[in-house]
Amino acid sequence: MNIQTKKSIKGFTIIEVVLVLAIAGLIFLMVFIALPALQRNQRDTARKNDVSTIASAVTTYTSNNRGTFPEPGDLEGYLEDLSENTVKEDITIRSDAPDAVQPEDAAVVIVEGMKCGESTNDSQELEDGSARQFSVVTKLESGNGQYFCQTS
Repeated sequence: MNIQTKKSIKGFTIIEVVLVLAIAGLIFLMVFIALPALQRNQRDTARKNDVSTIASAVTTYTSNNRGTFPEPGDLEGYLEDLSENTVKEDITIRSDAPDAVQPEDAAVVIVEGMKCGESTNDSQELEDGSARQFSVVTKLESGNGQYFCQTS
């Protein structure tokens, strides 16, 4: 008696290979969709930290110069720790008390004698503050161009 046995071939079927490739493709797709949002959030966090650094620099300058508010260019030595998301040359100091400001991307506006009001997609509204108060405003990437404002 001769009994024949089937040899089993070890390996993956085409269906299994295609299924694994499809799952891997979906994972990569989800990562590439989420990555830009994560990067935007990181840049916004860096800009918020830069606003705090600039507000601290203005406060330090004012303390060191007998209450005198800085002029453009006076903060140069105080702004060593800014991220690459904020351009030092685009820091504007205003003392004309506007009702609202609209800084461009990577720019910062410092407004003397004003405090933060409501932030909209069009502008950052400001309110009258004391003579010692000032507001620092920048534009964020996420949230359809919302503004971030910090009052001293």
